[in-house]
Formats: sequence, structure tokens, C-alpha cells
Amino acid sequence: MDLGILENMAAPELREYLRFLLHHYRVMDSFWYLYIAELFNGATADRLNEKVWGKIPALAVKDLLRRFPLKERGLPGFVQALRYWPWHILVGYQIEEREEEVIITVPSCPTQEARLKRGFQEYHCKEMHRGEFASFAQAVDPGIQTECIFAPPDPHPPEMMCKWRFYLAKS
Repeated sequence: MDLGILENMAAPELREYLRFLLHHYRVMDSFWYLYIAELFNGATADRLNEKVWGKIPALAVKDLLRRFPLKERGLPGFVQALRYWPWHILVGYQIEEREEEVIITVPSCPTQEARLKRGFQEYHCKEMHRGEFASFAQAVDPGIQTECIFAPPDPHPPEMMCKWRFYLAKS
């Protein structure tokens, strides 16, 4: 990996470059899905998307734990690691930490907004995100359970796209 261009960037330029990378990370993910659906069909794209998003978060957590001082486990460790997850940065999850649970809400989803703006229906993302969140949470702590309160295709209030609950399994 050639990181030479980054060596002399000042902090504001590095932040702008990160914005660029994250934006194109999301755009690449979107077009990957759209082209798979176009080439094959929506059901195949959904299955592949669910498979990928069930795998990648656990790999990311392992990498995050190696690169950053993330030592906590349990729900506090999950929240700490989640703040580094690119999708948290891109989407802006609202995280509510309670004593025995963490609630994540997504008031506005850039992917869903882009779909609706282009005349597509909401993407039925519930199973994909269930795999993503469960993979991520359990890589932090195998005892963390993931519960979907609602996500497309479920009905949801206009001011909120999805809502998830995380809690530790009772021994």
C-alpha cells in the first residue's frame, strides 16, 4: 500500500480525503448491488448482499481491535468500536446507551434516500443489517444479541428508517 500522498497532508486535508473515501465507499457499494440485480436479479443481489454484510463487519472489528485502543467488551465495547465503523460515520447512527441495552436508530439513511430520489422503492434491508449488526456485535463480544425493532420492509415512522436493540444474553 502506497500511503505517500497522505504523509504531508495537514489534518483538514486528511479529513477531506476521508470524506472523499467514505463517499466513494458508499457509492461503490450501491453500484455493486444495482449491477448484480441488473445482471442477475434482485433476489440474487439480496442474497449476495446479505452474505457479504454478514461477513465483513466481523473482519472489520478484528482489524479495528488491532489498530486502535479498543479494549472494552460488552455493550460499552460494542459502542466504542461502532463509532469507528464507516457506516456509523456515513449514516450517523443515533446511539442510546442504557444500563442493559443499546438502542440504535437511523433517522435518515443515505442509501434509502438515494433510492427514493431515483424512483426506486425502499430496499428491504432488514436481513442484510441483521447480519451486519450481529456480525459486528458478536465480534466485539459473543454474548451480544441483536434485535431488529423495525427496518424496511417493516412499516416505520417517516422520521425514522430503522431501529435496533443490542443486549447481553443472560447466562
